[in-house]
Amino acid sequence: MSDVKSAGKRLLLVAACALVDADGRVLLAQRPEGKQLAGLWEFPGGKVEPGETPEQCLIRELYEEIGIETEIPCLAPLTFASHSYDDFHLLMPLFVCRRFHGIAQPKEGQVLKWVRPRQMRDFPMPPADPPLVQFLIDLL
Repeated sequence: MSDVKSAGKRLLLVAACALVDADGRVLLAQRPEGKQLAGLWEFPGGKVEPGETPEQCLIRELYEEIGIETEIPCLAPLTFASHSYDDFHLLMPLFVCRRFHGIAQPKEGQVLKWVRPRQMRDFPMPPADPPLVQFLIDLL
């Protein structure tokens, strides 16, 4: 049986990364003013472009958004979100990355914060993200 709520909506593929530091904290980014869902906290990442894999997308987005460099073997798939928003249906694989180079710096006006997985529930997130938090709590 099809989901009436998401029938006929475009599918948006977005890749997200739980970047984990040496202390077991995960990086969250706050969406800046002027963007859809501004003020909410999310995992770094972005829209997968045509001809791009989710891993290639994350390598590009992590560098563009926060100045972090990593490689495909350092991105481990953990879980995914499938969520219907008003005008599209989101499919978002979440990868975990513990090996990266650089210091996270906000390059797109966002605020960055390293948080313990259990603290993530204290940060307002887009509707697709909170179900992913428990996977990180269990992992870390």
